[in-house]
Amino acid sequence: MTPHPSLPELASSSRTAERPAAFAMPPLDAWLYRHQSSGAVCMTAGILARFEGPAPSLPGLRELARRRWGAYERLRWTPGAPATGSGAWPHWTPGAEFDPGQHIPDSPSPAPLEARTAQLLAHPLGPARPPWQLHLLPAPDGFALLLRAHHALLDGVSFVTLLRDLLDAPAAVPGQRMRPGAGEPAGPPRLALARALADLLPRARPLPFHGPVDSRRAVAWSRVSAAELSAARDALPSGRASANAVFLAAAAGALRTAGVTGRLPGLPGLCAMVPVDVRADDEGAVLGNRYATVRVPLPAGGGPQRRLAAVDGFTRRAALKQRARAQALFVASRPRRYGLVGEVLGRYADSPLYSSLLCSSMATHAGPLALGPARLTGIAALPPLSPGHPVAMTMAVHDTSATVTVTTDHAHRHLGARLSALVREEILALVV
Repeated sequence: MTPHPSLPELASSSRTAERPAAFAMPPLDAWLYRHQSSGAVCMTAGILARFEGPAPSLPGLRELARRRWGAYERLRWTPGAPATGSGAWPHWTPGAEFDPGQHIPDSPSPAPLEARTAQLLAHPLGPARPPWQLHLLPAPDGFALLLRAHHALLDGVSFVTLLRDLLDAPAAVPGQRMRPGAGEPAGPPRLALARALADLLPRARPLPFHGPVDSRRAVAWSRVSAAELSAARDALPSGRASANAVFLAAAAGALRTAGVTGRLPGLPGLCAMVPVDVRADDEGAVLGNRYATVRVPLPAGGGPQRRLAAVDGFTRRAALKQRARAQALFVASRPRRYGLVGEVLGRYADSPLYSSLLCSSMATHAGPLALGPARLTGIAALPPLSPGHPVAMTMAVHDTSATVTVTTDHAHRHLGARLSALVREEILALVV
């Protein structure tokens, strides 16, 4: 089981607070930090924001980042491991100053946006400074901002938080987050933990593309309008489905249509590893890794509505939020040391026997956003690829559109455009 963060420990990491010169990483930070050296794995994650309108100057963008992000202490943290050996617990060292000049480089490149994004996503961030960068990239009809960071520093919700803080909103919008399982009745903590531990059983189907991950990356995306996504959510006679359920059901259908699920899709079934945010309602601006992963069955059989009904029913019954929070609290209470059991569980959690692939969705819930006169038109979520899993699928919702993104290693780049287009077709098939 993947280690997860200590909830009380990160509660004050959003804004400036007193910290010692160096302190131990929370469990999930440490696990992601150690992951970096695993084969060709590059634990750089990111969010790509696309804009219509004139691009800002680099000096102007650096000054904006200094004003909007300068109070986030976590953006000044540098990772490091003690000199006592490879098994020592890694630590964070806070820096004294926020220097946007170190993190917003000049990134000229004639490469198309998808290719340049893939190049940067595959490039590890150096250990000598806080591991994040913001890139200003040319794009058709405007420009794009790529915020990338080592996953030990930031999770998906953190990327959205920073993006929203950098941009301008025409009106104040209450902070919200996509929280699968929110609103469901919370079961007893022991029951939630028992369900989380039951997720360790090896019941996921290995897919044909599973295997070693090479050092290069490829990204492809397709767009779905907010109206189309909303209509797909209304496709269930029993009630409105979540956007997360629509995405997961569409991902299952896309894998089946692409012919990578095999002839007996139910034995064993497809399983998605789904990150679930575990922040409390008053922790919307907390940066860091505040999530746990829950395994969700993906029904490959039947039609689009049948798949959506199965996924929506499971996510409602399983209480994903409560299960994830119980898992995070349990792991945070474990002693901070590396041992054989933790190493074995870590390798198992990365294997195709545990999950068929990563499927992650998020939303800004912010309404229109802009950078000066340029309007934000969409965002793409870019997760890292873990060992044995050269394909990851995401959906990011902003204002009037959703972006379905498929990230692959170079050897499986042919699957990117195919799968992202098929997910879009599956969502549209739900629209009556």
